[in-house]
Order: sequence, then structure tokens, then C-alpha cells
Amino acid sequence: MVNFFSKKFVVDGIKFDSLKEYQFYQRFIKNSGYKFVDHPSYKVLDLFSLGGWRQRGISYAPDFVVYDDDGEIKHIYDVKTSIAPQAITTGSKIRMILFQFRYRKAIEVVTPRKNDFKMVLVNFTVKDGLLDRHTKKDRHGDIKTDKKGEPMYNHYNVYKNIDYNIRDIVGW
Repeated sequence: MVNFFSKKFVVDGIKFDSLKEYQFYQRFIKNSGYKFVDHPSYKVLDLFSLGGWRQRGISYAPDFVVYDDDGEIKHIYDVKTSIAPQAITTGSKIRMILFQFRYRKAIEVVTPRKNDFKMVLVNFTVKDGLLDRHTKKDRHGDIKTDKKGEPMYNHYNVYKNIDYNIRDIVGW
């Protein structure tokens, strides 16, 4: 269930929308050594006219954008309370998909845990080149398959820091 009533607070001059967002910042962003910005706004659909009336555009603001040493975007993080599909509202998912289409950058939805964080990529399908390490395994270590015999995927991995390359995961 999505919590729309979490308390917002400010630490280090950053306004956090939730405790999970603060925890992710504190454990993985703050001392990473990378430059970052919090809550930047990106236009994903421009203002347009329809029948003589102006229609509003749509913006998307990820929680954190992390830059590498060359100033290129390394990660785009959106912190949620869970990486389960029901934790991401339909409106958020649509804005994320529009962002990925327009800017050709993958959004990483993350949720912090005690010593690491889980990550899922929004709207990627099994056939889009996700790595074999994302396959579901049974208790014996064998790969689980669906009714058609296709491998089943978790679509997330657990990370201990943000020093990984998202291109290794999405394969471009």
C-alpha cells in the first residue's frame, strides 16, 4: 500500500519526502564521493494546445541524480517504501516511462534495507537483456521457469553501494 501521508523533513538542506528517502541518502548518497542533486525537475511532456486551450505539460522529479567524475549522469534514483509493483502509483510509473523515453536514461527505483538496498528498473521486460543473475531460483539453486518454460526473473538486485554501472544491467 502506498503511504501518501509520510512526514517531510529537512536535513543538510535537503527536503526529504520520507524516512526511506533520508535513509538512502544517509547510507548511500551522502558519503559516496559522487556529486549529486536532489529532486531536479525534468520536463517529460511539453505544454500543448488542444482545441484552442492550453494543456499543461508533465514533469518528473527523481529523488536523486548522481553524476560520475566526468559530469555524466551515473544514476537516477527514485526511492520508494518497496520495489513491489503496487508501491509505484500509475501516475509515477507513467512519468518515469515518459522520462526514460525522452532522455534515454534508466530510472532505478530503490528501497533501502539495513545494510544494502534493493533496486528495480521501471518497465523493462525480460527480453530486454537483463542479466542471468536476475533469474529466480528455487531452494536447490535451479532456475524457476513459467508455464511456457521461460526463465522467471526477480528484476532487482541487492547493492551495498552506488558504485556500479547501470549499463552492465541494461546492456547498452
